Amino acid sequence: MGIIRWKRFLIFIIILIIFGCTPRQKYDLMIRNGIASGERFDSLFLGLSLGMTAEDFYKKCWEMNKQGLIRQGNSNTTVLYKMDDFGDEVEMNFYPHFKDDKIYEMPTQYNYTGWSPWTKHMFADSLQLKLLKKYEEWYGKGFIKVEHGFYGAAYIKVDGNRRITIYKKDDQFVGVIFTDLLVEKALKESGEID
Repeated sequence: MGIIRWKRFLIFIIILIIFGCTPRQKYDLMIRNGIASGERFDSLFLGLSLGMTAEDFYKKCWEMNKQGLIRQGNSNTTVLYKMDDFGDEVEMNFYPHFKDDKIYEMPTQYNYTGWSPWTKHMFADSLQLKLLKKYEEWYGKGFIKVEHGFYGAAYIKVDGNRRITIYKKDDQFVGVIFTDLLVEKALKESGEID
């Protein structure tokens, strides 16, 4: 009987810790656990991945461009991929950040191609929720909502070394950032980023 009570007490404590945490504490715990797990999740999208060399990234994009899957994006500084997964056509612009010639972060930006100030159903707040649902299908459940001081509600998921952040940039655009937490941690420790 003592063992059963002890197990129930332990489960109660774990539940209390998980549900008693603020979103910021849950986020910090996710980051610590992700880094400590030693697991690697490098998959991004379209066959791209964290840790991919710049040369391989450009080769892959060149191949996708020849196939008509992607093209030059905003001001010819990003890659543009059009998607029909959301009822209305959505554009995704992306271009990675490199460290030591390897992708460590992939910022993306989504918007409805038909967006205008009078098409309220195509505003970023509804697109953010559709993206959250789609990302849960693609990358699994487990996103938590965290309030960001500038952008408002952000949804974050950590799997091992990979963090995915979904946030509303403004009325038109939703940002999604994939980050390799191990590289980010090293950059912070070296003072290269805050």
